Amino acid sequence: MATRQGDIALLDDPVAQQLLSAPIPGQLAYTWTDGTPRVLPIGFHWDGRQIVMGTPPEAPKIKALARQPKVALTVNSYEFPYKVLYVRGTVSIETADSIIPEYVSMAKRCFGEEGAEAWLANVRPLLPGMGGMARLALTPEWVGILDFEQRFPSALARAMARMQPTGT
Repeated sequence: MATRQGDIALLDDPVAQQLLSAPIPGQLAYTWTDGTPRVLPIGFHWDGRQIVMGTPPEAPKIKALARQPKVALTVNSYEFPYKVLYVRGTVSIETADSIIPEYVSMAKRCFGEEGAEAWLANVRPLLPGMGGMARLALTPEWVGILDFEQRFPSALARAMARMQPTGT
């Protein structure tokens, strides 16, 4: 029996693992201080328990996330059949004086070893002026996958089920 949408065990699914290890950003959705939605691209690292992101502590999103830490993160492929990982949960925020280890891992995954070193060499001198780095740790509470092969959006899946011939 397939794991149901919403079950955090879906993070162990091969589709989720492929997306979590791909050199692509996620899209972080959160609620702004005026109650309106925001979505932004962000690098991330999956540590097997949380999705960790690094950002400047003075970034505007920090104030909004401190006020309302419930977020959604989407990671999707760009080729058909599209693969999509949805994660909803709560973000915790910590501040560090240096680049957090998960940010280094994200840079290596996205840019390769040499590209990551170049990227991090540009980030390090900015840290004192940014107040260090904030560590956003998303603890998954709900997970969904679409792969357009076995898992489809619910309305499409219902329409396909209605088209199946009934048994006699």
